[in-house]
Formats: sequence, structure tokens, C-alpha cells
Amino acid sequence: MSKNKRRLFIQTIKEHVLNNKKEYIIVSILFVIGIFLGVFFINNVNEEPKIQITEYLNQFVEQLKNTETLNNIDLLKTSIGQNIILAICLWFFGTTIIGIPIVFGIVVYRGFCLGYTIAAAIYVMGISKGILFIFILLLLQNLLIIPAILALAVSGIKLYKSITKDNRKENVKLEVVRHTVFSLIMLGILILSSVIEIFVSTNILKLCIKYF
Repeated sequence: MSKNKRRLFIQTIKEHVLNNKKEYIIVSILFVIGIFLGVFFINNVNEEPKIQITEYLNQFVEQLKNTETLNNIDLLKTSIGQNIILAICLWFFGTTIIGIPIVFGIVVYRGFCLGYTIAAAIYVMGISKGILFIFILLLLQNLLIIPAILALAVSGIKLYKSITKDNRKENVKLEVVRHTVFSLIMLGILILSSVIEIFVSTNILKLCIKYF
């Protein structure tokens, strides 16, 4: 990508975020609430679920240690499949007026999953090893996943607002097409995040797993 194209791309993103600042603040707050709920859940459940979490993570670590080569293609298919389902759900519920609360729910749920994973790793491995584990396993792909999820949610909110302001058939069609095209772009970013997750993050973790 040339410098001019890169500048134009960055400028377009900045304008998009600034023009939808309120919506991004709302969905970001919901995502952060989800993270806190995930952390709160781990810290306040009784011992039995914590034992199960410990067993699962220890089994995951041991499996990585004892596996010579990872089946990257199968892992990639699974990750891409999950991200496609996520994108379709956010796109579909974003196209329906009554679906916006579900979009918000998905954002909170994804935040909850992230908070849950972080808190579980720290609980099982301790602060230093847990943070390092999460940093290696989740950081790179989430630099793409989180903005893509928030952007998909904002696109749904924009569609909802546009339709409620002007429900003419022509406007509805135009806004749905815009939402669909934007969702496809975000799907591309989610697929890229799957590639990074499997071929970069997971393999780095595989190299470092002996330290956990």
C-alpha cells in the first residue's frame, strides 16, 4: 500500500470514528462492562467451577507441550467459522430494529468471554505467567477482533437510526446495502484475525509453552 493510500485509509477510519463518536462510546462501554462481568464471575464463583477451569487450562497447556505439530488448517477452519457466525449475527440483527438489543448483548458477551479468559488464566497461573499467557495467546488477533466487533455494532446502530429517521423504501435499501458492504469488510478483518491467531499467536505460544 502506497503512502497516499495509507494516509487516505487512516483518514477514512478517523472520520468514520469521529462521525460516530457517540455510538462507539456506547458499544465500548458495553464491551468493558462485559469484561468486568467476566472477571467478576471468575472471582465470585464457588470452588467447583474454579477446579474445572484449572483442569481445563492445565490440560490445554499439557496438550500443547506434548503436541509436536499443530493441525493449523483445522484450527483455522474452526476459527474462521466462528468469526463468520459472529459477523453474520451482528449483520443480521443489525438490519432489524428489534435486533439492536441483541447486538448490544453480543458485544457484552464478547467482552465477558475476554474478561473470563483473562481472569481464569491469572487465577490458574498467577499474575505474571497468566498475563504473559494471555498476552501471547490473545493480544495480536484482538487488536483486529475488538475494533471489528465494535464497528459492526456501530454500523447496526447507524442503520437503525437512519431507518427510523427516513423509512422510505429507497432509503432503507440503500442503508441496508451500506451496512452489508461494511459488514463484509469487517468480516474480512475478522478472517485476517483468525489467520493471525492460528499462524502467529498459537505458534508463538507453542514455542513458549515450556515456560508455563
